[in-house]
Amino acid sequence: GLNGLSHERKPAEDITNRHSTYKPISALKQNGILQNLTAGGDKPEQEDADLEKARQEWEALENIQPLTEDSNPTLLISFNEALQYFQTTDLGDLLQKNIQPTIRRTGLAAIAHFLFGPPRLHRELLEERDLVFAIAQPVDNSQTVHIRVLQTIHKRLIGTRLDCPRYGPHWENIGFQPATDLRGTGFLGLMHTLYFVMDPETLPLARDIYKLSQHPTQNFPFCVMSINMTRIALQVLREEALSECNRRQQVVGVLNEFYVATFLYIYQLWKTQQKTIADSGFVLK
Repeated sequence: GLNGLSHERKPAEDITNRHSTYKPISALKQNGILQNLTAGGDKPEQEDADLEKARQEWEALENIQPLTEDSNPTLLISFNEALQYFQTTDLGDLLQKNIQPTIRRTGLAAIAHFLFGPPRLHRELLEERDLVFAIAQPVDNSQTVHIRVLQTIHKRLIGTRLDCPRYGPHWENIGFQPATDLRGTGFLGLMHTLYFVMDPETLPLARDIYKLSQHPTQNFPFCVMSINMTRIALQVLREEALSECNRRQQVVGVLNEFYVATFLYIYQLWKTQQKTIADSGFVLK
């Protein structure tokens, strides 16, 4: 089985969303004290305490979450829970599709691979490897687990506890439109991003990369870049170049860590060499 392949950790505490939609300033100005704050001019001394209180309340608005009609926000989902969904789901149809778990080598390439490696994946890991490629097939947008994963990624990157609409331009804030941008990685692209934001050891890095993705000149679509990391990881797995899988006797955990390491490498290169979206093709190559 695949249970326990990645250690279950308690999610890091949610960071207060400082980019929420606040109460309109026009409504706040209906308050007499706030009218004084915005109008200027001399104030009676007895109002000083009230003015200071109002100023503190104004600053505290940064910590207020936006209102939502949904009184029961979607619960966060862990990577292991999402993985268990696939472990307990009949994936027969997906496994019977044209899944290509390894590169087809012929002629000299096949001989060279046989003689010089890398070593083939151990037989007992083949089922887990095939599960990875089944997860990488096109997703069913109607599945509850799919919606929970999307909401979890959005909440953890933005730092809010509230759900957002399933469709809309707000998804572009984290770098993709969920219905269209999985680009050949299927649900695995979302699973890797979920792992990145739900592991407390990697969440700070994920948020650092997200912050860079919002840079005025070095910006890039975070989730699209993440999905490209998944594509690279899948290709390396197909090439049987992850010999660490044999050493640790697991595939999913090793692939997760390879994905994070690749994203870290891209992040450091992008940041230190002042890369922009115009360089993305070269960088990814």
